[in-house]
Amino acid sequence: MKNFKYIILATILCTVLSCKKSFIGGNPQGELTPEQVTTQEGVEALLTGAYGLLNGNLNGTWGNYGAAPSQWLFGEVASDNAHKGSSNGDQPNMNLIEQHSPTSTNDNLSNLWDRCFEGILRCNNTLKILTALQSGSGKKFDEARATQIQGEARLLRAHYYFFLVRVFKNVPMITETTTEQAVPNTADIYPAIEADLRFAVANLTTTKFKSEVGRVDKYIAQAYLGKVLLYEKKYPEAYTELNAVIAAKPGLTTLPYQNNFNIDTENGPEAVFSVQHAVGGDGTGGDNGNVGDMLNFPYAVACCGFFQPTIDLANAFKTNAAGLPLLDGSYRTNPYVSDMGLTGAAKTNYQVNTALSFDPRIDYTLGRRGVNYRTGYGPMPGDSWIRDVGNAGPFVVVKNVLDAGQVASGTAPGNLNITGLNVNLIRLADIYLMAAEAAIENGNLARALELVNLVRARAALLPGKTTGTGTPAANYNVGQYPSFPNPDYARSAVRMERRLELAMEGHRFFDLVRWGIAKQTLESYFGFEGGYFSYLRGITIETRDDHFPLPQDQIDRSQGILTQSPGY
Repeated sequence: MKNFKYIILATILCTVLSCKKSFIGGNPQGELTPEQVTTQEGVEALLTGAYGLLNGNLNGTWGNYGAAPSQWLFGEVASDNAHKGSSNGDQPNMNLIEQHSPTSTNDNLSNLWDRCFEGILRCNNTLKILTALQSGSGKKFDEARATQIQGEARLLRAHYYFFLVRVFKNVPMITETTTEQAVPNTADIYPAIEADLRFAVANLTTTKFKSEVGRVDKYIAQAYLGKVLLYEKKYPEAYTELNAVIAAKPGLTTLPYQNNFNIDTENGPEAVFSVQHAVGGDGTGGDNGNVGDMLNFPYAVACCGFFQPTIDLANAFKTNAAGLPLLDGSYRTNPYVSDMGLTGAAKTNYQVNTALSFDPRIDYTLGRRGVNYRTGYGPMPGDSWIRDVGNAGPFVVVKNVLDAGQVASGTAPGNLNITGLNVNLIRLADIYLMAAEAAIENGNLARALELVNLVRARAALLPGKTTGTGTPAANYNVGQYPSFPNPDYARSAVRMERRLELAMEGHRFFDLVRWGIAKQTLESYFGFEGGYFSYLRGITIETRDDHFPLPQDQIDRSQGILTQSPGY
């Protein structure tokens, strides 16, 4: 049960908190006076409000796509994994993200910036009021809880800043002690993010406060710190933190892969850090549901046909006779395109080629014609589930969709496209692969091999999907790497494994950037995928394209203190 939903049930007076907007999460139930804020209950309410922005929603439901916790737009559509989907004319600013040609007035950029800084503001206010409470004459928290609140707030602040710095690169650092009205964005903020996470690691416990599943804890802090250290290329320290989490958790092969994407089995042992979503029962309709992904459903299942897996991603799941990925890029030879391009009888009578050798994760990542989709839907029928095949291809998303029997209870009243399914920010397989990456750079290829093969061993346990007649939908084959003969081979294997395991979960573009291979990977991808979609042809990746422009309205409001990202 989600017994800690990120809902703030009071509107806080901005005059008390020096904020520009009130905290809005659920339905406002009243106002807190200045005296009420500086109380234990007030501080706890402020902290709950800081959690509330994890789902990217300030108020309402529509329009929170850039701030989606899944980061589907910036992490996947900007990469070689996903198309924007839908039709060309719907949400045209998203086309510019996919084509790496956004301007500083793109509303998706403002959406992410505004929501993350609202979350940061709430964290800062929690810390500020906590300090005032503890130094005053009234009833105080005991030191253990006060320190724990600091740890929770600082971890959340680090998260919001991490989301910002990956997308915008040059971001102003504002904390609870900042007094300036505007702060330059010229300093590297990674050290501050790291400091917040180190504080959380040192001061949070492995037991969540009140055992509330949505709370952050020491394991989350360690995993997040390890991730940030990996981005900073501090590999020995990153491995230490990541391996500590691995050692504390159950073995990956005991945890079913598909449980990560099922509303009945979420918050399991693999879900290290998940954004909690809830619909209906809390009185807020869909506001606390997964509004960031509300466009991302097969067109006949729910709104709105966005977020379609690429042809390149589908083919990346091909395996050789040993069950290993085709690391040399030869998966693009004789590409599998389902029924795309067929007409007449060939289209009508299309049958899936069950002889192809695939990793079974393909059918838990993307829907393809003739293969049984999620439970209760039967085989994916093809074009009738796609808004515009010519715009984004023949495949549909899977991971954020509910089983058919879960729709009635798992979606918001009157909104089948807002679900209560959580979004995994960090899951255990991600930690295994980050630790493997760090192990390679630390010279421990044997440990990297072990970790990658454990992820693959779990993938091999996935039940293969079938066609409508019950025939296996592919020659499913997942093998073990016999060795990593050298670091370059090991890097290629880990990078491919991250793509296969974590596809459509918001990581891919940011991985390509931190590996320093965004230009070569994306230009190669545009050359291949552009053979099917003309709008991708001829795109080149410039130095600036490892990040996106700051919202122009923020630069204007700062009166010259904020500077635009280089190249924009």
